[in-house]
Amino acid sequence: MFIVKVPGINGEKSQGCERTGNAILESLREIYSNEQGIPIDVDLLDLEEIHLDNSNLKLTNELIYENSLETFEAKPRTIFLGGDHSISYSIVRAFLDNCRNLKREPCLIVFDSHPDCLFSKEKYPNNREWLRKLIEKGFPEENILLVGTRNIWKDEIKFLKENKIKTLSISNLTDDLHEMCDTIMEFSNGKELYVSIDIDVIDPVFAPATGYPESCGLSSRQFLYLVQRIKKIKTLRAVDIVEINEKKDEKYDNATVKLGAKVLAELL
Repeated sequence: MFIVKVPGINGEKSQGCERTGNAILESLREIYSNEQGIPIDVDLLDLEEIHLDNSNLKLTNELIYENSLETFEAKPRTIFLGGDHSISYSIVRAFLDNCRNLKREPCLIVFDSHPDCLFSKEKYPNNREWLRKLIEKGFPEENILLVGTRNIWKDEIKFLKENKIKTLSISNLTDDLHEMCDTIMEFSNGKELYVSIDIDVIDPVFAPATGYPESCGLSSRQFLYLVQRIKKIKTLRAVDIVEINEKKDEKYDNATVKLGAKVLAELL
């Protein structure tokens, strides 16, 4: 598994997220094996970092796109460590173009308590607008699945309905987690899969250090089960883990960073 640190931020509450990739990898040193019994040695991981200047959004997005496209062309599976959710815009654009080049069908599954589909006039969307902008850029709406949403703006509800974006709400998941896992796996069947993980899909009791925490989310145990199932999907190409705020997490004894490391461990 190839790991790329992407310290990009473009959001009101994102300061601190740019430091999270290093923090997660440092915390991973305390995890000696994952729950499948696979040993973990951070020093042996295949790592790279995209060096960014977050004051220059044009250059930042160009660098993320270009480096991600090269990665998709060279690596079978990649984990991208954010950063806030704005980084997913350029990474998934590169994923889409790679799928088009290979004449394969792309699929995007987003775990998030929010749909991130606010309207934006900006060329480079922030962490609350990125998915809408991606859809407007041509990602096939029928191949997008939002999982864990539980707080949606009125305008976003309208946009999701107009574009027929499929969603699995938090109540869907908690009613029957096993069946919803089957639904997720069936949705991605036969397609190249990209999974985007906003840590706020998990309840803030377990993941407090994030920009827009929402109560009544998944437990960390429930989410790890989902991750373990998703890892088994043969067409899984990439995962990103975003919106963990390392700076904010200091007062929580790094609980959110540690959870991010645990999620990463289960993907290795």
